[in-house]
Amino acid sequence: MWPNRRRRREAWSAPQRPAGSRRGACAEPRRGAGRWRDIPAMAEERGRDEDPGPNPSVLFLHPDLGVGGAERLVLDAALALQARGCSVKVWTAHYDPGHSFADSRELQVRCAGDWLPRSLGWGGRGAAVCAYVRMIFLALYVLFLGDEEFDVVVCDQVSACIPVLKLARRRKKILFYCHFPDLLLTRRDSLLKRLYRAPIDWIEEYTTGMADCILVNSRFTAAIFKETFKSLSHVDPDILYPSLNVTSFDSAVSEKLDDLIPKGKKFLFLSINRYERKKNLTLALEALIKLRGRLTSQDWDKVHLIMAGGYDERVLENVEHYQELKKMVQQSDLAQYVTFLRSFSDKQKISLLCGCTCVLYTPSNEHFGIVPLEAMYMQCPVIAVNSGGPLESIVHGVTGFLCEPDPVHFSEAMEKFIHEPSLKATMGLAGRARVKEKFSSEAFTEQLYQYVAKLLV
Repeated sequence: MWPNRRRRREAWSAPQRPAGSRRGACAEPRRGAGRWRDIPAMAEERGRDEDPGPNPSVLFLHPDLGVGGAERLVLDAALALQARGCSVKVWTAHYDPGHSFADSRELQVRCAGDWLPRSLGWGGRGAAVCAYVRMIFLALYVLFLGDEEFDVVVCDQVSACIPVLKLARRRKKILFYCHFPDLLLTRRDSLLKRLYRAPIDWIEEYTTGMADCILVNSRFTAAIFKETFKSLSHVDPDILYPSLNVTSFDSAVSEKLDDLIPKGKKFLFLSINRYERKKNLTLALEALIKLRGRLTSQDWDKVHLIMAGGYDERVLENVEHYQELKKMVQQSDLAQYVTFLRSFSDKQKISLLCGCTCVLYTPSNEHFGIVPLEAMYMQCPVIAVNSGGPLESIVHGVTGFLCEPDPVHFSEAMEKFIHEPSLKATMGLAGRARVKEKFSSEAFTEQLYQYVAKLLV
């Protein structure tokens, strides 16, 4: 099936590490010197020198193609490989084009298993088991009913499907992208919950180790991976930072925000996160309350906060937390100073990033966080919690502020943008330059392609 094997091996091979060095499931991809060149131009240059053979076909498996950070990364990865010449298809258990990123329509997306339950009853209980069942069914469907031919499988979030993929008649190479260990994303408040989670946690760790290549999204996640999965202590996952599909930002036409922002508002703060309690959205509201006490009434009347976030009526926590936040606003007499925006469009997001003073990013120990990159690329400073991924993306005092996760420190940072309006411009320019330098789509594309290609050598 693969002609010119030797030539293709030479074309795809990456520099080897010295003998005796320990790595994880992936070999290090090639890095070019200086600035990353245009991907099509690089492909054309290689084509003049050698015949690289056919590009690999890649199949992505993802639980739910919604509008979260994990979904953004999966789409960017799929689009990057497609642009690089790979044959790419995406399979998911649920896909609603009206509740997904617009550029998902540029890919071949297929669904199976959406009829399976997302939880086992009231309160979203049993969501982990249901996610495992849905992904296992999806993998079985793809292998035996999907009529798909592919060389590499890229999966994320749920590793339980990996053993199923090993059942393929022609062995598939599997790349697993670990956003964060799932076992750390839930609380164990009772003996029943601990008993329920024990086999799930074991399955996650065991099946993750079955992948041929393991990638993580930050140095922070890599360290957590090593601490959490004790049986995988011999594995050093490679780091592939998420990137931005800047084309969608550069080509988007801004929308007017008159219907979202009351007249006379000069200082617009923006929170972008899903309506989930772990995102600590109350911190943004509490910081706004503290800010009110720090400003004159004249300046306070010019302040407004927009709480924008992913919202899915099928997810009980989204519904409940949205109501909790609205109640908090009413009780704090902030109704005239806060606007809620649920499941906004890409155009609305870009318009908000263009028009706001800064972004408030409130989650603690966030695995990476794509929102700070989006904000910085749009020349919008970020105030974020000083833990997790933002420590690697935001430069404190240069592209924004890293603060303790309490309303006092957040309000102090917010006040600086009110008393020093020039901060937005200077930090905005620095932020855009940082994204272009460290998180470019060209670097992401070439690194990911090399990881995929190395699996087939």
